[in-house]
Amino acid sequence: MIGPSRVAAALARLYPWSVDPSDDLRGALSYLGCDVDAETVVRAGYGLCLPLSLAAFLLSTLAPADVPLPARLCAGLAVGLAGTHAVHRLPAAAARLRRTRALGETTALVGRATLRMRLAPVPERAASFAAHTADGPLADSLAAHVRRARGTPDTGFESFAAEWGEAFPALARAVSLLSAAADARPADRERSLDRALDAVLDGTRDELASFASDVRGPTTGVYAFGVLLPLALVGVLPAARAGGVSVPTALFVGVYDLLLPASLAAAGAWILLRRPVALAPPRVDANHPDVPSSPARAVGAAAVCGVGGWFVGSAVAPWADWPTAVGACLGTGLLVRYRPMARVRARTRAVEAGLDDTLSLVGRRVDAGDSVEAAIESAAEAFSTPAGETFAEAAGVRRRLRVGVREAFLGKHGALTDVPSPRARGAAALLSVAANEGRPAGDALVAGADHLRDLRRVESEARCELAAVTETLSNTAALFAPLVGGATVAMSARMGSVDAALAERGAGTAGTLGPELLGAAVGGYVLFLAAALTVLSTGLDRGLDRTLVGYRVGIALLSATAAYLAAFRGASLVF
Repeated sequence: MIGPSRVAAALARLYPWSVDPSDDLRGALSYLGCDVDAETVVRAGYGLCLPLSLAAFLLSTLAPADVPLPARLCAGLAVGLAGTHAVHRLPAAAARLRRTRALGETTALVGRATLRMRLAPVPERAASFAAHTADGPLADSLAAHVRRARGTPDTGFESFAAEWGEAFPALARAVSLLSAAADARPADRERSLDRALDAVLDGTRDELASFASDVRGPTTGVYAFGVLLPLALVGVLPAARAGGVSVPTALFVGVYDLLLPASLAAAGAWILLRRPVALAPPRVDANHPDVPSSPARAVGAAAVCGVGGWFVGSAVAPWADWPTAVGACLGTGLLVRYRPMARVRARTRAVEAGLDDTLSLVGRRVDAGDSVEAAIESAAEAFSTPAGETFAEAAGVRRRLRVGVREAFLGKHGALTDVPSPRARGAAALLSVAANEGRPAGDALVAGADHLRDLRRVESEARCELAAVTETLSNTAALFAPLVGGATVAMSARMGSVDAALAERGAGTAGTLGPELLGAAVGGYVLFLAAALTVLSTGLDRGLDRTLVGYRVGIALLSATAAYLAAFRGASLVF
């Protein structure tokens, strides 16, 4: 398989001259861990311009003959320059999105550190525990700082906060409070640790609340100029034709299927890159045992539904064959591919939802004098939730295999082996430490349960802040825009049927927009809206998680395709 590095190297050979990459590009590539150097990326961007411009120019020859040659050349050059700019900016955008997702784990990381500090006020141990009980860029960065700090007065927290504090100021304050807690008296230590946790929770809440307030204006603009105005103008076309104003086919297709999608994509990317923190869902990929590793089933289902969509669309309208086939093919393929991952994520979320109550009961039983092992079994019997079932499975593994608490949860056959939850794994790591500490760890386990509850509350508040925006975008993408588009196309086609008949007999204006091309062009734009608005809504709500975005886009494409056809067919019977 040809990887991105080989493609970049091949494109870079098309531009042999020297370049001077920016420091931002070098830093982004270093953060992403790419095996391509900055010079190659810059040269690849310039090298892409010529073939992309040529391809766009050749594609423009499919447009009507009345489109002048200078317009075709300018369009091809614009596409090539846009491709060059995208290549140069893509690493920085990807790095920013990755940092945004990483910062979503700040509260969990600081929470693990404070819990470890409650058991033993040693910042070095707390930093190591927080770094090695989770995966991800943030934990990896802390682990690297801990390794570099060995043998020095630094604990690793200070340099870690210096690296990430600019992007998330609350982290620097929380680290300062953690460090101060190490030298404080026991009574003051508890207050300092609570303040550290509150600092990062309040910082996350404030960042997301501020973003929710700032993003309403831009998203309203996207909704107005990307959905309402373009679809409303489709209904004006018959009146324009009646007034003697002809709309060239190339102009309409260029605006609705090139200019508007490119503008919406740029606006959506700008909005998503402004997000300070992303509380992303658990990451699930094809390596999970409950997820098919091969995409063969998804490809087969997509092919079958694409062919079926072609025939269904042809039966509804002569122009509806390819929009229906594309929507059914892509929507079914994405849905079949990512549905198993969605089920795993839903089960993981169910485990996390009851984890705080279960952990709190374990902490209270340990504080009362029970061992951690006995407290786990008591919690398993007390709760019939997915979290309780997970604890019951861990208790069974411990008895059958005669292993410790850590292996019962996190070992090869542990209860959390197939549960990709950093929170659950952090709680299991805390339980394994508590098993060694005994009764003094009871309060720390209760505090850990309170932290999980606070974290869920912050997530819920953040989603409520953005709910008005994200729900509007999702509903518009999957239902409202296709319904409006289908009804508008039916009305416009009905009112313009006379003009279309005249054009077919040679009495109309050459190159004007006919009903069939109108339906196909608007259908393509509706499918783009279904995908783009769903990506934007999901990114605002939960961050750009690949599997979650793919699953929701698949549902939106299927819904939009069906709604568009139904609205057109229903409106055709009325008008």
